[in-house]
Amino acid sequence: MWMKAEGTKTSKERAPPASRFRRVNSEADPEVLASESRQSGIEPTPVGDGRCVAGESAATSEPGLQPRERPVRSWRPNPDVTLGFVRTTGLEGANMSRSAQLFRFGSFALIVVTVTTATTHPLHAQTGDDPVVKLVAEPAELTMRVGDEAEVKITGVTRSGAQVDSPSVRFVGPRSAVRVRQGVVTALVAGDYALIATLVQGGGPPAGETVMVRVPVRIEWPAVARVVVTPLTNHRLLVGTTIRLGVRAEHADGSERPDPQVEWRSETSGITTVDRFGRVTATAPGTATITATVDGVEGAATLTADPFTATRLTITGGVPRARTGDVIDFGAEVRDDGGQLLDRVPVEWSHAYEAPPGTIAPAATARMRGGRFVADLPGLHTVVAHAGPLAARTTVEVVPRDVVQQLEIHGHGREQRVRTTDFWVFEGLDGRDYAVTGAKRSDGYGFVWDVTDPANIFKTDSIQVDARSVNDMKVSPDGRYATMTREGASDRRNGVVVLDLAGPAHPVIAAEVTDHGLTGGVHNAFPTNDHVFALAGGDKYVILDVSDIYNPRYVGEYNHPDSRLHDVWVMDGLAYSAEWENGLVVVDVGHGGWGGSPGNPVFVSSYPLPTGGTHAVFPYISESTGKHYVFVGDEIMSRRGLAWEGPGQGRGSYQLPYDPETGMHGIPLATQGYIQIIDFSDPEAPEMVARYEVPEYGTHNIWVEDDILYQAYYEGGVRMVDVSGELMGNLYTQGREIAVFKAFDPAGYVPNSPMAWSVMPFKGRIYFSDTNSGLWSARLVPRTRPIS
Repeated sequence: MWMKAEGTKTSKERAPPASRFRRVNSEADPEVLASESRQSGIEPTPVGDGRCVAGESAATSEPGLQPRERPVRSWRPNPDVTLGFVRTTGLEGANMSRSAQLFRFGSFALIVVTVTTATTHPLHAQTGDDPVVKLVAEPAELTMRVGDEAEVKITGVTRSGAQVDSPSVRFVGPRSAVRVRQGVVTALVAGDYALIATLVQGGGPPAGETVMVRVPVRIEWPAVARVVVTPLTNHRLLVGTTIRLGVRAEHADGSERPDPQVEWRSETSGITTVDRFGRVTATAPGTATITATVDGVEGAATLTADPFTATRLTITGGVPRARTGDVIDFGAEVRDDGGQLLDRVPVEWSHAYEAPPGTIAPAATARMRGGRFVADLPGLHTVVAHAGPLAARTTVEVVPRDVVQQLEIHGHGREQRVRTTDFWVFEGLDGRDYAVTGAKRSDGYGFVWDVTDPANIFKTDSIQVDARSVNDMKVSPDGRYATMTREGASDRRNGVVVLDLAGPAHPVIAAEVTDHGLTGGVHNAFPTNDHVFALAGGDKYVILDVSDIYNPRYVGEYNHPDSRLHDVWVMDGLAYSAEWENGLVVVDVGHGGWGGSPGNPVFVSSYPLPTGGTHAVFPYISESTGKHYVFVGDEIMSRRGLAWEGPGQGRGSYQLPYDPETGMHGIPLATQGYIQIIDFSDPEAPEMVARYEVPEYGTHNIWVEDDILYQAYYEGGVRMVDVSGELMGNLYTQGREIAVFKAFDPAGYVPNSPMAWSVMPFKGRIYFSDTNSGLWSARLVPRTRPIS
């Protein structure tokens, strides 16, 4: 039986207490802020800009985040890596043995790997009086088969012509096609590609052009050894009906050729015909042979075509009236002259549409999947079933879903000096409500906010750790502790920080964990009451026992083969991880159904997704149907190759504010991607059933509660979507959107540039972070009339 996550309360169960504060803007005078906060005994320590210093209480002597005229930039990034239209900035890499970051463009992913070997020459040999001005690759190009490995050696040539062995370089290539580790290239997918090796010039951007070398890579498939042809359904082939065949083309090692190019032919043309998609139609009774050829290798299926004896076809199920987005199940009964019900008769489904008077609408207004139907537009929809020469039809009146509600903004904790990232709202042990927020480009600061009065959001403290960025902050269900992830630590030992929330307004550091692979950047973590699941450099997640938060204890880990992950979410003892091109991976870490535990994680299932950019996951049990869904989100940070590609190349970065001296940066983000919805009712046979895809924008973090999807959709804003009932098709086109808000803030980090990062409902309010403007609170205004 599926249940809610440990300790989780719904927003309905977390009723808001009466407010004890009048509204005070987060940028108000520090003395006013302090005076108001003392009404509840909370003692922030404001500095000149309304921020609070780090520490346990107002009396702390640790330095705080001081006001700045420009956003925090106290470190030096690596040189930009320019690859045609790709422009990326990584972390300092002079002393790294290996670091990896992922960048997206179009339908591809870039793997960026910095490689420094023990024989690398001192940095001055590359950037001093005789710098490296050319890179040479050996071999100069690669021809490989899928599964092959090859080593690429890079040599530097200085201005004087001297040779530098094994310079520090960064490899860039299409992640879905090749894997690069320590200069070893593994071929994954057939095609023509290119690896770009770029010199890492320590200490800052290069003075001149980027030094790089391009290595063409041609990858071919292994030879096909066997072709297997099978029907895709268990339907009988009857005269006048059509069934579809499938092909599995196997290599000698048993691996499967994806999307093989198949040539079909019927060896018995007087009995069957076959089209180029493997659709076989019987024209006469008898035994037929259908042959499929892939790369010269043949496979065949033998079929029996029986006479068609049915005389009556009836549509069953359905409803006379429905809303857009409602999934309707139809069935078909096929009978002979004697009224005998015939089984396994192929039935094909279609539909026709009649728009309301005065409406001009496209013909493709609904979707059918077998006998399942969902309408996108209101009007009269006629569903038609065909079985051989027989046909039956029924008509459904579809009305608008009518779920739109007004979104009312209540409060705004403006943050314009750093880029706000992941956050968590919780009820503290003192009975008040708080939020913790992470930040990029923040000198390692995370922030604590009092949100007891959603209209008066103010900081109570700032916690600084050794990091460039604190991407993720989350709180355990019992409110006992928080996790704080670190990236870009000065000593290269990042790890996860555990905060004691005994005094929630002023958390203190309880422990730091940097071993068991957590030395690399920790991007995300997931806390339960007793365990933390922390990502280790994007390779795996490490499981820590935090029963004693001052002494975390390693208990286990899970590393999916040949995969890198971005996020993990745990519900009812199952860990759901977002594994980029490998899609969704589910592991038993305490559910017990597959014998797993935190100390012994056991693989349950995986589900690859078509976009190859799996970034976030959220498991959910539907309130209305009881179905177990997993909402899976993309992150694709470019629109290369699409009609709208974004603000254009050569204008700088969306991650930096506008620089009037250079005229660079401060541009809006341009992304793509969508939410893919998987029916996980059978964990060992998951099935994708629906999606939520908004054109011209890309998704980020997800929350689902009370049959509402709360979606941070980057530059598309924060969006609330009705996910009640069965789900099928694209929810965006079905009128399921409830409300949308885009945070245009003229005083933002990048002004008037919405970039919704995360969203979370809490006690009847909706909180969301926008990376350019901070923390917001809102609520859906109740409807004054019932939904039709």
